[in-house]
Amino acid sequence: MIVRPLVDQERIVRELEALAEFSDTPKPAITRILFTKPDLEARAYLKGLCEEAGLHLREDGLGNIFARWEGSAPDLPAVGTGSHFDAIPYAGMYDGTVGVLGGLEAIRSLQRSGFKPRRSIELLIFTAEEPTRFGIGCLGSRALAGVLSPDSLRELKDPEGRTLEEVRWEAGYMGRLEDVALPEGYYSAFVELHIEQGPVLEQERVPLGIVTAIAAPASLRVHLEGVGGHAGTVLMPDRRDALCAAAEIILGVEAFAKNSGSINTVATTGFCEVYPNAVNSVPSRVRLEIDIRDVEQSRRDQVIRNVIQGVEQVCTRREIKYSVQIINIDPPAKAGSDVLKALVASCSEAGVRFKLMVSRAYHDSLFMARIAPTAMLFIPCREGISHRPDEYAAPDDIARGVYVLALTLAKLSLAEEKTVAKDDPVLLDE
Repeated sequence: MIVRPLVDQERIVRELEALAEFSDTPKPAITRILFTKPDLEARAYLKGLCEEAGLHLREDGLGNIFARWEGSAPDLPAVGTGSHFDAIPYAGMYDGTVGVLGGLEAIRSLQRSGFKPRRSIELLIFTAEEPTRFGIGCLGSRALAGVLSPDSLRELKDPEGRTLEEVRWEAGYMGRLEDVALPEGYYSAFVELHIEQGPVLEQERVPLGIVTAIAAPASLRVHLEGVGGHAGTVLMPDRRDALCAAAEIILGVEAFAKNSGSINTVATTGFCEVYPNAVNSVPSRVRLEIDIRDVEQSRRDQVIRNVIQGVEQVCTRREIKYSVQIINIDPPAKAGSDVLKALVASCSEAGVRFKLMVSRAYHDSLFMARIAPTAMLFIPCREGISHRPDEYAAPDDIARGVYVLALTLAKLSLAEEKTVAKDDPVLLDE
């Protein structure tokens, strides 16, 4: 069957601009935090667009939104696409939203072309991919994949001490958290369209990236306790300076990542809290938070072990008390081979060059890959900038990504049961 999606480029740009109006900060800086007024207004706007497209809507108790275009074989596992629409403070208007509105436009473009899906095609709009309010990223997709239990969700609190249970009920989401996790076989395939959030596609002048693997973060929290004192009276041989120990540890984190043997290993000490944080006082306590990522779990986990051993060695030598807490340690994801094949075939059919690549940022697809064959499609973003007000994706690039996504969804919708399977995942280790 020949499919020629009819993408309305002007419409999707208008809708991205309209969605950006729902923010706690004026454009171009977008701030949209889970269950705040802008978040709820954006939800209403997106649900209205889905209803206009004739999609069947449902929401779960966590606020994940499902908009389904029913196929001729509705009992078969559906094909899913989608992303998130929340935004960290002072972010841009394309992160996540291109995958939400692009997924919707892909469905509408297939509708306009006269395509009739066999498997249902469903737009999934995830709750809270960003960790802004409750300190944990991919909240909705973690719960959908069964990674977060209902009891764990109920224990989450925001910086004001309000529980997730309180704020979701206040926002009108009263469904049972026990019903959020998707049943086995719910999706036959899942494809997420997203801006690259890096400079590779733009620098290499390649229109699209097909993601073969998604790096997963491990997060560590390190507490150091030395002995404080007056900066002028505590002599250097007598010091147990917690910040000096932290400095060694931070440099060690960098060195362990650089020496891992792969460009795909990255490690960042992005948080450092010092007590008493006074210029004339020897630091007595320090808290560090460390992010370590790779597309190969064994290599990443070796860096984690090296960091923990390094903390022990530095603190023993400097007579500093310490503790290391692993906050999360998620496995990386590898793309499903049949979803990759559909993306490659769609690029070929569309006459669009592509690059096989890994994603070093993590996305909701990291957790969807646990329950369905999953892959991602990247479009370029200007200078690789993301999570900033000057984040930008060109309309032509967005429309091209939507077109290839639509072709891919059509292929996966028509696939036989035996064709779409979570088999032989592909990993490109650049």
